[in-house]
Amino acid sequence: MHALFSPVRIGRLEAANRLVMAPMTRSRADAHGLPGELTVTYYAQRASAGLIISEGVFPSVMGKGYVHTPGIANDAQAAAWKKVSAAVHARGGRIFLQLMHCGRISHPALLDGATPVAPSAIRPAGQAWTPAGQLDFVTPRALALADIAAVVDDYRQATRRALDAGFDGVELHAASGYLPEQFLSSGSNRREDAYGGSVENRARFILELLTAMAEEAGADRVGIKISPEMNYNSISDDDPQQTYCYLVDQLRGRGLAYLHVALFGTAVDYHALLRPRFGGTYLMGSGLTQQSAERALADGAADAAVFGSAFLANPDLPERFRLGAALNTPDRATFFAPPTAQGYTDYPALERAESA
Repeated sequence: MHALFSPVRIGRLEAANRLVMAPMTRSRADAHGLPGELTVTYYAQRASAGLIISEGVFPSVMGKGYVHTPGIANDAQAAAWKKVSAAVHARGGRIFLQLMHCGRISHPALLDGATPVAPSAIRPAGQAWTPAGQLDFVTPRALALADIAAVVDDYRQATRRALDAGFDGVELHAASGYLPEQFLSSGSNRREDAYGGSVENRARFILELLTAMAEEAGADRVGIKISPEMNYNSISDDDPQQTYCYLVDQLRGRGLAYLHVALFGTAVDYHALLRPRFGGTYLMGSGLTQQSAERALADGAADAAVFGSAFLANPDLPERFRLGAALNTPDRATFFAPPTAQGYTDYPALERAESA
């Protein structure tokens, strides 16, 4: 098995291997959305990944959806992230920043009292994680046309801040039931204007976001993550195969750095359906082992493999795979926790034997 350790072109950069660290929310930022020194250490420890995709980062104050998640909505947050990118680069790594606007998956307690926004005023099921604990989601405010243009500009500015902070590129989080997928999915988008109704209209918001991000960064420094039929955060769609085939058809030819597709037990093999339609670098995610990732690469089903909890618990995952070493077991109780080292930066690396 060697495919995982061969270089791969990802947009304008060449990654040293095909192991990608998945974006994973860790909830270690401070109350102002600033990542701290522990976060610097966390990402630097994992710099041997061919590419790191950061945890979801809110592009504007209205994009925040969880307590202790980081932002890049202002210069102070960008300055804090610059320490992260510098530490990763110092160890020879590459890192993209994932932009995550949660839309209706938020709460006024996280937004200084403001009502969360969405394509339509449809209240999702469930509860938000807030400084006051878990609180029921509220009915969001439907974005007006002028509001949509402002959100697109928020992504543009966040992309610029990410580049100024030293990131190699940006990923649009268009999965997990957050704002871009809320527009894309028929169950959460009941608009009757240019952003609702037909699949062409429902996909418009995502495509406008990608255009704005590419105008700032260059398309070859912009990736997108999707997860068809994940059905997370009250997301549903009447015809997901049609929806995602249309979306990916529109992505083809844009020169994007990559398409990142994570599947969670779908009956349809969306990898087989979407990879040929995209035609560019394809990142396969969710539930992979070293063996299944190698098979996918050998079969041409993907160009790189995305690992989540394995990277979380094994800062030196590529080396462990290379040596066939045992893996640390992820501690789920500390996936989301106060900003301490426990379950964050204290997973051990392989011990090095002293040469004689």
